[in-house]
Amino acid sequence: MKLSTGTLSQLPDNIGRPAYDRAGLTPGIVHIGLGNFHRAHQAWYLHRLMQKGLAQDWAIIGAGVRPSDAVMRDHLQAQDYLTTLIELDPAGVSAEVIGPMIDFLPIEADNAALILRMSDPAIRIVSLTVTEGGYYRNASGDLDTAHPEIAYDGAHPDQPRTAFGAMIAALRARRDAGHGPFTAMCCDNLQGNGAILRQTVVGLAKLGDPDLAEWINRNVTFPNAMVDCIVPATGQAERDIAQSLGIDDAVPVTHENFRQWVIEDSFCAGRPMWEDVGATLTTDVHPFESMKIRILNAGHQVLANAGEILGCATIADCMIDPDISAFFRKVQTTGILPHVDAVEGMPPDQYLTLIEQRFSNARIHDTTRRVAFDGSSRHPGFVLPTLRDALKAGADIEGLSLTEALWARMCTGLREDGSTIAPNDPQWPALLDAATAAQTHPAAWLDQPAIYGGLNGDERFREAFTSWLDRIWTDGARATLKTYLAG
Repeated sequence: MKLSTGTLSQLPDNIGRPAYDRAGLTPGIVHIGLGNFHRAHQAWYLHRLMQKGLAQDWAIIGAGVRPSDAVMRDHLQAQDYLTTLIELDPAGVSAEVIGPMIDFLPIEADNAALILRMSDPAIRIVSLTVTEGGYYRNASGDLDTAHPEIAYDGAHPDQPRTAFGAMIAALRARRDAGHGPFTAMCCDNLQGNGAILRQTVVGLAKLGDPDLAEWINRNVTFPNAMVDCIVPATGQAERDIAQSLGIDDAVPVTHENFRQWVIEDSFCAGRPMWEDVGATLTTDVHPFESMKIRILNAGHQVLANAGEILGCATIADCMIDPDISAFFRKVQTTGILPHVDAVEGMPPDQYLTLIEQRFSNARIHDTTRRVAFDGSSRHPGFVLPTLRDALKAGADIEGLSLTEALWARMCTGLREDGSTIAPNDPQWPALLDAATAAQTHPAAWLDQPAIYGGLNGDERFREAFTSWLDRIWTDGARATLKTYLAG
């Protein structure tokens, strides 16, 4: 059955669907960077509220600023912006169709339609999932004002190319019309993601209009948030699952049977009552996000780089490989957990057990390639903060140093069986050059200031990294894992 509003009543009885009148929904949120994670997470929470007869004035308008976003728009527009969510539980498969999204703006070079929609005072939240590396930060973590897109938006505030420039243009229009601001909410995996979004928006506004920048900094709220749900990319296999359930959905979303959303309760223009459907509203997100980013997100990198080198197709495959899974647990228990605090009765070791169960879900076809993507953003964001804490404390760094050495080995573009690892990072050419040089001069990998900053000058880390990378090239990755596990 081709998914659309007109065919909802004809779906199989076991498929959940909206109980609310979608024709009566009015928009309250614009979401930029609308992909699988947003639909399985933020949109799902809003759908649950709407199923209760609530939040009918908080419907989502999709948006994007990249030409590639037009493909998603075309698919969703053709099915009335409905999405099939397929839960892949180890005990079975279930599905529901959700409908909190009611429009998707056209993708335009000058973002005129996006600016106009965000200028409407009915829009009270603008949220984003633009990837961890999408906030234009330099090696010091500050706004990279020299980046060509930031420089362009600073010089052309009325025709911005970036999402942040479009947000600033809309906020200027709202201020000049006497309207209040919207809340700007980051949903990317970044520690202090609201503060990072504030830095990007306010910093960019300062380039062209310091007075507006001050107004934004004073009036717009940027809540920090921790988001969590494993959501694989959609391919033919996922479309086939939807077809087997009786639904013809061009862009279905598969996901695990776990979600968590912890949000700083700081919304200048109101918000849906997300806590009524399981979200946690708090005054301090940091402990939650620190636990998740350090154990889950960094753990993904621990698994994925080793898994790519050794030919494991999925994260679940990595978890059944005895050497990789044992490596994961040892790095976690000796190198990561000592630097993570408990959260509301959840000690780090208990959280690790939960993560191991989730990563082992074989129904979730979460590819090692997807998880390893954009290591140039994910290692600095997820792994290196813990490494810095360990160095400062004089604690164990061997597992984290080996993790970095495995990443360097992966970026040579070859697995141990000789097969090719296709380019898998926006900075792949630079990573490939550094990884190639590091085969004979390991320090060349650490001499990437945008990634390692001052860490390349830490003698203890440099020695540990060099020792592990030399061993990988001498003995092979699997033998090196065994050496680490035996130590």
